[in-house]
Amino acid sequence: MKTLLIAMITLAFTGIYDFKLTSLDGKPFDLAAYKGKKILIVNTASACGFTPQYADLESLYEKYKDRLVVIGFPANNFMNQEKGTNAEIAAFCKKNYGVSFPMSEIGRAHV
Repeated sequence: MKTLLIAMITLAFTGIYDFKLTSLDGKPFDLAAYKGKKILIVNTASACGFTPQYADLESLYEKYKDRLVVIGFPANNFMNQEKGTNAEIAAFCKKNYGVSFPMSEIGRAHV
C-alpha cells in the first residue's frame, strides 16, 4: 500500500472581517461590524457613465440593509473619473443620489 504524504503549509489568512477602512468623512470603520451580512463591494466614480448606479445601490441598500451592506470604493483609476476630495465625493453622492451606505475614502492610483 502506498502512503501519500502531503505537506501542508499554513499561511496567515486575513479574512474580509479583519480589514479596517477609513470612510469618506475620515472616520475609521471596521468590516467586522458587518459579520452575518452579505457585503457588496462596488468600485465607484462620480464622473463615470455608470454614476447613476448610486441610486440603484442606495435602493438595494435600503431594501436589504438588515442582511446586506453596500460599500462604495471611489477610485480615480480609470480615466480620472473621480477627481474630487473625500468631502466633495460625499457631498455629491448625498445631494444627487441620497447615498447613505458606507463609502471608503478615495483610492488614487498613480497611472
